[in-house]
Amino acid sequence: MSGMPGQGAVSAPDVRVWDPLLRLTHWSFPLLITAMWWTAENDKWALHRQIGLALFGILAFRVLWGFLGPETARFAQFVKGPGTVIAYLRGQPEGAGPAIGHSPLGGWSTMALIGAMLLQVSLGLFSGDPYDGMTGPLNPLVGVMLADSITELHEAFFNVLLGLIVLHLAAITFYAVKGNDLLSPMFGGARPPMAGVTGIGPTPWVRAVLAVALATGLALWIANGAPPLT
Repeated sequence: MSGMPGQGAVSAPDVRVWDPLLRLTHWSFPLLITAMWWTAENDKWALHRQIGLALFGILAFRVLWGFLGPETARFAQFVKGPGTVIAYLRGQPEGAGPAIGHSPLGGWSTMALIGAMLLQVSLGLFSGDPYDGMTGPLNPLVGVMLADSITELHEAFFNVLLGLIVLHLAAITFYAVKGNDLLSPMFGGARPPMAGVTGIGPTPWVRAVLAVALATGLALWIANGAPPLT
């Protein structure tokens, strides 16, 4: 017997992949990095320092969220060993069913970008010349000659970071051409239904508040020159 007239099949719900805090963090990176490039090119050093500290705080939050956040935000979920990565590249992914979040290769790409941004912003904390313009908040902790070397490395390493960003964008484009849309879930948080996959659970807001508080406190401590805590 057919169903009631006008009553169609119930469609499966979309699969929730990314929590809102991870998405907000993700999209802040290109905005802040672009702003830091612009401020450096136009000698807006006070603003450059402020944006750098904001980026440091957001990176600190992302690291904490890698341990406290939902499943797809956690490093343990997407940082895989060499065997898993090689199997993925050979088209033989491990596991019995489909998975959400980063692929084994995408996980390491994410870690490379986070690590590169952390290194870049950390170098900036020590860089600058106190006799010739703005300095990072931790510049007084190193000598003038070491600060000069760090400043040069800070400027040069930006090209490495830029290269990683280009590779990241190229990978997104490659997957898009193959029909795997990675951008839409990062905007809306969900992807079309997947058989056997329910998606992540609710955002753990208590842990989120803790992570934001710790990251903010660390950024403010650094902004004040990392004074002794005792």
